[in-house]
Amino acid sequence: MQLIKHKVFNDSRGIAGQARNDRLLCILFVVFISFLAVSCGRKSANNVDAVVQVGDKFLTREEIAENLPSVTNADDSVMATEHYIRLWISDNLLYDVAAKNIVDKENINQLVENYRKSLVIYQYQEQLINEKLSREISNRSLLDYFEANKTKFKLDKSLVKGLFLRIPINAPQIDKVRSWYKSISTSSIDNIEKYSLQNSANFDYFVDDWLDFNDLVNKWPVNYRNDLNVKSKYTEQKDDNYYYLLHITDYLLAGDNAPFEYAKSTIREILINQKKIEFLRETEEDLYNKALNSGKIKFFNE
Repeated sequence: MQLIKHKVFNDSRGIAGQARNDRLLCILFVVFISFLAVSCGRKSANNVDAVVQVGDKFLTREEIAENLPSVTNADDSVMATEHYIRLWISDNLLYDVAAKNIVDKENINQLVENYRKSLVIYQYQEQLINEKLSREISNRSLLDYFEANKTKFKLDKSLVKGLFLRIPINAPQIDKVRSWYKSISTSSIDNIEKYSLQNSANFDYFVDDWLDFNDLVNKWPVNYRNDLNVKSKYTEQKDDNYYYLLHITDYLLAGDNAPFEYAKSTIREILINQKKIEFLRETEEDLYNKALNSGKIKFFNE
């Protein structure tokens, strides 16, 4: 028996987001990445894995594989590889020219260092939040927030509960399976499980979990997908290879309030964001006091 769980929905979660980078930070990021290019691809001239060289920098097949997305089409893969190589060459040529002609190198180095410091602090703060603050959000607080804000979480797709069967067209006792899948009693489910193992049938049981209705549509025969209705309790179809049986025990439509299990992860993020500012302020204050008491911080009179 295959148990399916899906957790994707649109909950108008604008209150969960928090802008962290201003325009200056974006500029510093570009500068920082540009400086990283100087070390990108440095390999020995004897490196047999090298594909191309620009000055003293080498691009290897391993680096290309790590940075390119998986592409199944051979032609697309070749085009993507050629594009990446050309971009790598252009970036390094431009960097070499810029590094030789930039006037205020000390200012650039300071900007890069400032950005690096901001990036390290941000990553550490996120680590603290994940390690400590997340544990303080109880399931009770999640449920309380959900009960008080149900109307804020709307589905952008239909969800269903039930079970789905795909049975080889030559499998025996189809009439028995039809009675079992409509019953969904404990004995019927046991019979379906045994039958599925014996006859290579695909059995998805999601009576206790919400499933994206589109996932079921994608499992239905292509020529009959438009006939599949989320409100139909029992649906049967067949093609040249399989019987398809679907029993929907419950459903929610796009625009309905999302169930708690779908909203749970977003509510957790909302509650964490609400506590984040105070948590970080207290963390910084504690760090400052400890450093001051230990003598790590020293003030000098002018």
